[in-house]
Amino acid sequence: MAISMFFGTVSCEDFLDKEPLSKIAPELYFTDASQLESYANDLYTDILPSHSNWSYGLFGADNNTDNQTGVSASDRYTLDRWKVPHSENWNWTFGRIYHCNYFLSEALSKFGEDLSGSQNTIKGDLAAIKHFIGEVYFLRACEYFNRYQAFGDFPIVTEPLLDNMDELREASKRRSRNEVARFILSDLDKAIVLLSAKQMATTRINKDVALLLKSRVALFEGTWLKYFKGTAFVPNGTDWPGTQKEYNSHYQYPLGGIDAEIDFFLDQAIDASKLVAETYKTHLTVNTGVLQQTDGDPENPFFNMFAQENLSNVREVLLWRQYARGLATHNVNAAAARGNYRIGVTRGLVNSFLMKDGMPVYAHGTYADGDGFYKGDKTLTDVRTNRDTRLSLFLKEPGQKNILFEVNNTEGTEAVMIEPYPAVTLGDSERGYATGFALRKGGSLNKKQYANGGGYTAAVCFRAVEALLNYMEASYEKSGVLDVTAREYWRLIRSRACIDTDIDKTIQATDMNQEALNDWAAYSAGHLVADKVLYNIRRERRSELMAEGLRYMDLCRWRSMDQLITVPYHIEGFHLWNTPMESWYTDLVADNTEKSNVSSKSKSDYLRPYERYSGQSCYTGMTWKMAHYLCPIMVKQFQLTALTPSDLSTSPIYQNPYWPLIADQSAEK
Repeated sequence: MAISMFFGTVSCEDFLDKEPLSKIAPELYFTDASQLESYANDLYTDILPSHSNWSYGLFGADNNTDNQTGVSASDRYTLDRWKVPHSENWNWTFGRIYHCNYFLSEALSKFGEDLSGSQNTIKGDLAAIKHFIGEVYFLRACEYFNRYQAFGDFPIVTEPLLDNMDELREASKRRSRNEVARFILSDLDKAIVLLSAKQMATTRINKDVALLLKSRVALFEGTWLKYFKGTAFVPNGTDWPGTQKEYNSHYQYPLGGIDAEIDFFLDQAIDASKLVAETYKTHLTVNTGVLQQTDGDPENPFFNMFAQENLSNVREVLLWRQYARGLATHNVNAAAARGNYRIGVTRGLVNSFLMKDGMPVYAHGTYADGDGFYKGDKTLTDVRTNRDTRLSLFLKEPGQKNILFEVNNTEGTEAVMIEPYPAVTLGDSERGYATGFALRKGGSLNKKQYANGGGYTAAVCFRAVEALLNYMEASYEKSGVLDVTAREYWRLIRSRACIDTDIDKTIQATDMNQEALNDWAAYSAGHLVADKVLYNIRRERRSELMAEGLRYMDLCRWRSMDQLITVPYHIEGFHLWNTPMESWYTDLVADNTEKSNVSSKSKSDYLRPYERYSGQSCYTGMTWKMAHYLCPIMVKQFQLTALTPSDLSTSPIYQNPYWPLIADQSAEK
């Protein structure tokens, strides 16, 4: 885009990513609405979620959680493989923040700091100018949210700083996580006001998207503070490093204490989510409950929402990214036609989906055999039968038609017309299947989308249904009561999923000991969640947002990995051994050597991707350290900011809890 010719690339040498100024003087740029738009466009692709952000496509974005997995475990689930980096390009970076700050500094000097536009000297439509400035406030909020999810406490930098070491060192000081969250909400509030000025296509950021993100951020911080209260991961908690370095032995919360701070964020989440939910609750995309299998059958709009080229008329989608044949493309469809680049759905996720009658699976017999209504799990057909349609629509089974339209299109070189047996023995990172459970979410039914790297279906960035889920959770976390509004939203979501809307029946039938077998979110702080209503709200979120990239965020804010510290977890896939599915394969090798392509039946009847041979990471189960809830800050940052580079303690930055200040060292606990 045009702005790329004006600004240099990010410098890795400066700890606040100081970049060269424009080759065109600022007084000559940011003088026209089209220039503001061009600059904002350049930030969209880097900051907003899209198919391009994931090498395996957006719908594999829950990889490395209890929802989705590849065949190798992430280092975060080991005791000693995740280590403090010396330097990493993604770690503690400010390049995108700098871009936003530079824009706002220059644009507001011409528009007016009060945001009213009364001092505006920028040429063009005033409403459009406000909108583009609002977009950059939103984008800065997005980037700060990404940074603060990874690191917690973080510097709040709002200006493009001069190349002065004292000024830069002062700006690098970390602010408490709740202050960063408040700053993000402040940016979103400004964005909401400015974005209200003009109605734009939903390929551009808009007011409702800003409200939705506000509810997400506020819910994140409110629940994080609640579940980490008293620990090193919140201000004034035991061993919180901010007390020692930045806040002089005690932190003063804006409202006096952490409980008031929790309520503040939950209230913000409630208010923002309800504004969006009330607008869109009657516009949720229709789900017929049936996967289209001939070109003459009625289409399923809910299925197509994730696999069509243009989402302008889909009210539920608040923001989406457009792709175009030959210009901006991806490979999501080709991935969905096979095994999603060897990223599979877990048995735990499959088991957590309800039956159509609203009952948990275990209320209908054993997971393996069922009682007739639930058919058991010995074939993929049985697993899908009489289930929540969010599972039955998107979980593939052999024999289904993947392609219905333009079947003779010669561009679709990567199309798999009929779903085969899951290729779990194929060690191919593009065509293999990790768990035997594979998703078709995001896969088009049109062969033209299956050119190698040439798909151009739209990427869903934000969906309004999240606002309903956010309200349900925030209001219940705040009051402990499932109010009338939350019940209405919950029934709307379940009705759209084609399952019984009797929420109370589900809650009464919930057995938390059974749920704990399949769902990390059955825990908070190492203990089973005692409140079945709260757990079922979490379950609903898991089912609705499957493979959309929010699972790890949710697990962290709920503090749902502590239990792995004492009891390692074994990720499993489909029921391979002692079932008809075993007969699908003639090349099974399970001798516990590196030649093994599946796990041994002595381990489990269910396929265990990490347990094919003893040299695999997490062969004995996935574990956890408390430090892993946040990322370590790379050593280079301490060296750059230290008064004495050889003495890292002279840096104004403090390391995250239980991570050392030594490169290549694992967390202490």
